[in-house]
Amino acid sequence: MTVNQKKFPPCYGDLEAVFPMGPEGLRQSPESCMPCCYKTACLRKAMADRSGITVREEIVDRAYASGMLGFFERWSRKKALSAKKQTG
Repeated sequence: MTVNQKKFPPCYGDLEAVFPMGPEGLRQSPESCMPCCYKTACLRKAMADRSGITVREEIVDRAYASGMLGFFERWSRKKALSAKKQTG
């Protein structure tokens, strides 16, 4: 599948389309995104939106659950992300 380079595809920047949650509980780009010439810019746009903050919260929670992050560091990061959600 090739994409017209003058017009973005309808899935452009849609986090659930370009970076959905996989069956193992981790997010990954689908194979259908790989041939797209916009894949990097598209994923960046999706992560820059409010839904990208949710993904960052998921990452913080996984790091805390695995012991890579302490309670106060988790609290601090979650508070900063929450503030970003409120203003962004």
